[in-house]
Amino acid sequence: MEVGKLLLDILMGLALSLYYGVINLAKSFFPDQFKKDVANDVVLITGAGSGLGRLMAYQFAKLGAIVVSVDVNKKSNDETVKKINETGGKAFGYVCDLSDRAKIYETANKVRAEVGTVSILVNNAGIVSGTFLLDTRDESIDRTFKVNILAHFWTIKAFLPDMISQKKGQIVNIASLAGHGGQSKLVDYCSSKFAAVGLDEAMRVELKYLGHDNYIKTTCVCPYYINTGMFDGVDSKFIPILNPDYVVKIAMDGILTNTQCVFVPWWIKILMAFRVILPPEGFQLLSTAFGLNSCMDEFKGRKKIN
Repeated sequence: MEVGKLLLDILMGLALSLYYGVINLAKSFFPDQFKKDVANDVVLITGAGSGLGRLMAYQFAKLGAIVVSVDVNKKSNDETVKKINETGGKAFGYVCDLSDRAKIYETANKVRAEVGTVSILVNNAGIVSGTFLLDTRDESIDRTFKVNILAHFWTIKAFLPDMISQKKGQIVNIASLAGHGGQSKLVDYCSSKFAAVGLDEAMRVELKYLGHDNYIKTTCVCPYYINTGMFDGVDSKFIPILNPDYVVKIAMDGILTNTQCVFVPWWIKILMAFRVILPPEGFQLLSTAFGLNSCMDEFKGRKKIN
């Protein structure tokens, strides 16, 4: 009896896999047909003072969402908020050090009291050291993990209860392709992004187990190197450095269609398939052939903003 049920469950799983595969393919080619309305939704974006965070904030504002811009840098954060409000949108800015758990919870309480219940949480803020592990200061490793992954835990714990109460919400984690493969001079960064990918998947599984998956969605965005300044100096031999506007378009399509996993560019999934098929030594050789292990040789990074 149990064997029969197991076989039935397997067949059902395969059938549903085919169904969702077709749906995801349709979302990729015809995203506008699947997009949800986010007008008047409160969208909180961490790291919205620059880069992808700022560009996503602009896009959400254009769609009528109420944007909550959170960043450690007051000047750049204020610039994001000012532009949105001056162009007919609605935005609020909060300065927060995402390496400080207490500050995150404090900011969350302020947002809840002053703006309202957050419907879409975008964990976007991230930092990178860009040095060999033995050359990386302990403090830098500690901060990388606090900002790139631990902050995700605290923001989710802060805003998920309200999403469950209103039976509406989405958690977006901006991870990276570095969360699917290791790379030289990015040991701490890759580790934090692997954790972000794992958090997204485990959170999705837990939400389903608890019966919240019909109204709480998760999306994990995994882009290649982006030309935002964060990875200045990176030299990619074969795979082009991505234009931030292009990445934001693909990311927004994924978010608005509740797509679970978004790879940018999409075809990088083929390379990821080789990671599963090939032995570790073979995938390492493939990565070397694509020049992935030497990309960071001339890394400079973003200039510090005062």
